[in-house]
Amino acid sequence: MNILIINSGSSSIKFQLIEMPSEVLICSGLVERIGHKDAVLNYKTKSTSLQQTDNIETHNQGLHKIVEVLLDPEKGVIENTNEIEVVGHRVVHGGNSFSNTTLITAEVKQEIQKYATLAPLHNPGNLEGILVAEEFFPLAKQVAVFDTAFHQTIPEKAKKYAIPNKLYEEQGIQVYGFHGTSHQYVSEKAIEYLGLKTSKIISIHLGNGCSMTAVVDGKSIDNSLGFTPSNGLIMGSRSGDIDQGIIFYLVKNLGYSLDEVKDLLTNKSGMLGLTGFADLRDIEAEAGKGNRNCILALSMNAYRIKKYIGAYASAMNGLDAIVFTAGIGENSSVIRKLVCTDMDFFGIDLDEAKNESKAKDLREINTTTSKVKILVIPTNEELEIAKQAFQLLN
Repeated sequence: MNILIINSGSSSIKFQLIEMPSEVLICSGLVERIGHKDAVLNYKTKSTSLQQTDNIETHNQGLHKIVEVLLDPEKGVIENTNEIEVVGHRVVHGGNSFSNTTLITAEVKQEIQKYATLAPLHNPGNLEGILVAEEFFPLAKQVAVFDTAFHQTIPEKAKKYAIPNKLYEEQGIQVYGFHGTSHQYVSEKAIEYLGLKTSKIISIHLGNGCSMTAVVDGKSIDNSLGFTPSNGLIMGSRSGDIDQGIIFYLVKNLGYSLDEVKDLLTNKSGMLGLTGFADLRDIEAEAGKGNRNCILALSMNAYRIKKYIGAYASAMNGLDAIVFTAGIGENSSVIRKLVCTDMDFFGIDLDEAKNESKAKDLREINTTTSKVKILVIPTNEELEIAKQAFQLLN
């Protein structure tokens, strides 16, 4: 069974074509910097690779580029779209409507659209991916895997906000948690690697969107993102945790509209708001040149992560390992060093030489005397989605 996986992020689209159940990767790729004139399409198979820079303004344009390269007479891997039997989609927000992998119907698409107001950077792109896939692959089954599903195990004491009960009971205002597919994949890999019967792990997913999950014995008990994928860590263009009083101040005292505040906190804050750059690679390069704003932003970013490590170690009453994953977590030795410095109270001791390794597989970057394992585990949300889609249909 050929399963095409479409994983739409807030500013990127990852894709893989996987033959299941053998888990053979046929091709993979990434469209990144969507919304910028220097957007990049990366694509590779066993025998070829391609990198193109283009002006890709929207997720729709990015998806069309992906389909074009899959069908390319020279570099493509399919001759016609009927060779794709299943398209698996990452969908960020499923609310309480979806706790399992789901075959996409008209009703499912309506629910995804309903939650778009809660995940404005993601669900619209996720839905766009579904609509484009239905257009190009009309005979394929469309399957949705929800980021929120892994976090269904978060206990009520952690997912309920201290607001009137009826808003939780009648309106479903609660912590949902996100990046669940990634957190599930890397935590399972970590547990397998550690060989522990019981485990307490903090998974740190760092990309344009960022979140952390406390995982006890393979189950999520808390996630740094909440009702929407907006709070918690400092992200590419999202502020993360902020005093809600600032929102009222912006509206009542500074004349902002609610839509302007939403745009400010979602699209113009985070590392972009602090530095003028949205891509961490640019920020690290500028910091290396002495740019004070970039140096401070990196420090702030790491400080927020460290606070959550402390909180989750406390919530779990222990810690066996921390896991860095996703684009920044896997590739930024700078962020990993900033996070793991001065954490000896928790038994976290970084080996700086190992941290600088460019290896792309699962690896330890802690010293031999570190009480807590520091792991870098490449996430593979696409494989996890393929596995769940295959299990649903078989």
